[in-house]
This record gives sequence, C-alpha cells and structure tokens, in this order.
Amino acid sequence: MLGLWCAGIVILLYFLYQRLSSPISKLPGPWYTKFTSLVIKYHEFSASRRVFIHQLHKQYGTIVRIAPNEVSFASLDAIREIYASGGSGYDKTELYDLFRQFGIKTMFSTLDKQTHSERKRQLADRYAMSNILREHHVSAIRDSAKAFASKCAAVAKSVDVYVYLHCYALDCVTHFMFSPSGLKSLTDENDFELMEEMTYHNSLQKNLLPYYLPHLAPYFPSWLLPRRAPKSNAYVHRVTAQTSPDEYSLLARLLRKDSSISRSQAAAECKDHMAAGIDTTGDGLCFLMWELSQPHNFRFQDRLYEDLRSAPEGTHIDRLPYLDAVIKEALRCAPPIPMSFPRYVPSGGRTIEGTFIPEGTIVSCQPYTVHRLDTKVFPDPDTFNPDRWMEEDGINERNRLFFAFSTGGRGCTGRNLATVEMKILLQEVYSRFQTTVAPDMTSSMEIDDQIISSRPKGQKCKLVFTPRKILDVGADWGLVDPQTGIFSADTRYNFRTDDGENIFLQTSGPKSPSGQLHLRLVFETGSRKYYWLNNVVAIGILTNVAETANTSLLRIDAWNMATDWNSTSFVNPSTTTTSG
Repeated sequence: MLGLWCAGIVILLYFLYQRLSSPISKLPGPWYTKFTSLVIKYHEFSASRRVFIHQLHKQYGTIVRIAPNEVSFASLDAIREIYASGGSGYDKTELYDLFRQFGIKTMFSTLDKQTHSERKRQLADRYAMSNILREHHVSAIRDSAKAFASKCAAVAKSVDVYVYLHCYALDCVTHFMFSPSGLKSLTDENDFELMEEMTYHNSLQKNLLPYYLPHLAPYFPSWLLPRRAPKSNAYVHRVTAQTSPDEYSLLARLLRKDSSISRSQAAAECKDHMAAGIDTTGDGLCFLMWELSQPHNFRFQDRLYEDLRSAPEGTHIDRLPYLDAVIKEALRCAPPIPMSFPRYVPSGGRTIEGTFIPEGTIVSCQPYTVHRLDTKVFPDPDTFNPDRWMEEDGINERNRLFFAFSTGGRGCTGRNLATVEMKILLQEVYSRFQTTVAPDMTSSMEIDDQIISSRPKGQKCKLVFTPRKILDVGADWGLVDPQTGIFSADTRYNFRTDDGENIFLQTSGPKSPSGQLHLRLVFETGSRKYYWLNNVVAIGILTNVAETANTSLLRIDAWNMATDWNSTSFVNPSTTTTSG
C-alpha cells in the first residue's frame, strides 16, 4: 500500500513539474489553466467559450493561457504568424474533423496545409470575384434578392427575416454550386423544408461529445449523435450525379475530366460549402438588419438609403462606399464565425508576439476579440457604427484588424460570394424599404455560439418593411435643363434642401403646347425629417425664380390634404432649373 502511495506522489510531482516547467505556464492567465483544460471544455460545452476568452483578454491583454497546452492571442502580429506565415500558416487541429461530410475530408476539414493547398487550387477560379460577378451568377442572386424583398413586403405586419434570409442564402449558394439545379426555397415549399432541416438544429453539444470522447463515440446511442439531414443529403447526392451542370458552376469544376476528385468527394465538398454558405451569410445578414432596424441606428439606415438612391444608374456594387461600411461594421460586431480558429504550433516551436511557444501547442485568435480589444483602433467597440469605416484617419489599422473571414491561404474561400450576396440583398431592400423592429419581436438576438459559428439565440428576427417609395401625387412640374433646354423623361432628379437633406423625385411627362415640361412626380425621402412628404397629395411650383439662367433656387408650396396643412420650403435642383 505504501508503494502505491509513493507511486502516486511521484506521478503527481512529475505532472506538476511538467506543467510548471513548460514555457506556457509563464504566460498570463488564470492559475488553474496551468493544470487543467476542463474549464475551457466546460465553456465550450456550455456555449460560453467566446465570452470567457474575451473576458480573459480584457483582463490579461493580447496573450492569454486558456489551458495547459492552449494559448489565445489577439494582435495583428499573432494573426500574421499563425494564419499567414508561409502562405497558409499553421496546420489545423482535430477539431476540424467534426466537419467531414459523408465521412470524407473536405477542403475545410483537411488538417495539413499542403493537402488543403492542392484542393484549393482546384476550386480557386470558381470563387474568384471575376467568376462570381458573371452575369449568370449575379442575375440569379438578384432574382433571389427580389424574391426575398417581395416575400417580406407581402406581409402586412411583421415578418421573420431569420427564416427568409436563410432561404435566400440557400438559394444563392445552391445556384452557384449546382446551376441549373439550384434550390428556390423562397418560393418552393419542398425546398423550404430542406432549409428548415439544415437551419433549425443545435450543432454544439452533440458534435463536441465525439470530439472529447473519440474512442467511445462508436458506442454512443443515437440520441447522443448529431442530427442527420436526410433531405439535404439526398439533394446533394442527386445533383452531383448530374452530367451537365452549368459551365461556370462549382460542380462543373469539380467534375472536370482532368479533376482527381471523385463524385463522392465532390458531393462531400458541395455539402460542406452549402452548409457553410447558409449559416454564415444568413446569420450575418440577420444581425446586420437587426442593427439597422434599431431606433438609435435609423441615421445609418437613412444614410445607406441616400447612398444607394443617389448613385447613378448602373453603379457597380463595389462602388457604393457606405454599403461597404455597413457590411464591414456588421461583420465586425457579429462575425458569423466569432470564435477561435485553432492551429498547432509547427515542429521546433515558434515565436509569436515576442514569446516562444513550444511545438504542438494549440494557438488561436478569435475575431470577436480581435475586433474589440484595441480601443484605439475601434473606439466604443461594442457600438454599431458604420461611419467609423468612412473616416480616413486610422482606416489602415482598422482594415488590418478586420478578421471576419480569417486570413492567409486558409481564409474563407467563399468570402467573395458571401460579400456579393450581402451587397445585392441590402441594395434591393434598403433602396426600397425602411425596416423597423416589429412590436411582437420578443426573441433574443444575443449571439448564440455553435461549434465555431454563431446565430441569434432565439432564431427569430421579426421586422416591419415599410415602402420608401410614395405613389404618384399627380402634380405637374415644368423642368428644363439650363444648358440644353432638353428634358429627358423618367430621369431621377436629386433635390437638396437648404439644410443639406436629400429629397428624390422620380419624374416623367410630355412637353406642353406652350413649351413647358409638365412632369408627374413620385417622392422618395431619405430623411425622417422630411417624412411629411409621405402625406403630400398636391404639389405646386411658384414662379419666383431668379432671373439668371443658372439659378439653383426655386420655391415649393406643399399641401397635406389630410390635415389641411401647408408649408413653403426652398430646395436646390442639382442639374435643373424651373420654367414657370
């Protein structure tokens, strides 16, 4: 018995020596993380790892020990070293084995960077922006965006955009991969059921158990295993069996004659991309629209509307700066994958942020913290403020710390597709509608962590869509170009009031016998300050215009017939003057 006690003491002393002599034990962090990983596993299992790590970084700084063999970083130097050194950074950990599809490793779940690079080369041209912006893909995305907007506008009161945003993301990504066999879950009931199967489930605990207990996993009862998705699996197998996919689709690239990828591997790859494309884009858009719909953020929604409506017709979606700013800020505040991207330190160890880390140590950065910790780069980091991305001062630092899609050779392959999908949908919605939080919205929009992704905790987001465009008020205007004397019908004129607000007029109409141009008007206001225009049913122009030909000042009398109220205001036409 004494021998057993002695052996136990020796083992304990050896364990303590190993833990305390490791360079990791000298790093900042709670004392208990020198000895056990149970605490971080508890937070993983209870969906609080992200918040736990973030609080540790706020307490200890940019380097934090979170387990005896795991360190979290939150700095630009660490991001570059872990994820971009040597082109693709360090190899992934076994956590990514959880993302195999049909038991097959995909590009995302491949652990070593060499194998990943070989697979990525086979797919890279499909995810290049030049391919995504082909008219074939863009028109399909626009059709889905219009279907989404129509679906939401058709509901008189509140609409759950969480549902329809996931439909939108599913329809877009399946068209991109499988055209002409993409889904239409926004309009087809059977396809909608497939979206529900892939979206409404908890992926956390039942996926983590096999990861924690791999040797016991084969003996788990069915109720402990991750939920299966028979409809989506059958769909993927069916469409990957087709022989003539569209030439620009992902499937066509995977099944090329010179490809080394089998049909079963192609099916696994496509299922992986489909699952990733639904949740990241759908949830990202959901958090974004929720923020824009908050009363204290209406000014951002109004500015986005003005930016979209004042852009010349045909403006490329990459040339809408405020749209970019809104998307970046939403992804900064609520990145679709906010948690750690774990990697193994390579053989021989590495120096990260001036600190030597032994080989085999798990290291990571999490976007949620990278986007918040440095308050010099991101002041008021928990506040949604797209305007920060419009300021020149500090923009380079902000861009370098933008980590929503990871970075390096193993960064998000689908970032271009996701960005285009987000831009087109937001352009469609916010150039036409104002969104507000519905009165019956009671579900939590708190970030709810899954394995590495996140979603709204209540899986509901009820908004109200109010059309911005006002019906024809039937008034006549006489407008003439001061330079040419020519009027182009159906041209949008931008009027700016004397206090800098924009009012948009959609005009059309013939020339009168006297030579005046009589135009029918449709009002669209970009500011709640001038929302009274929504009730204007009669407009008249007085002829008090200055004598000079290039004058920009005219007087408008506006009558609200519902309240018998009238107002006179002055506006400045951008390119036209008035002929009384």
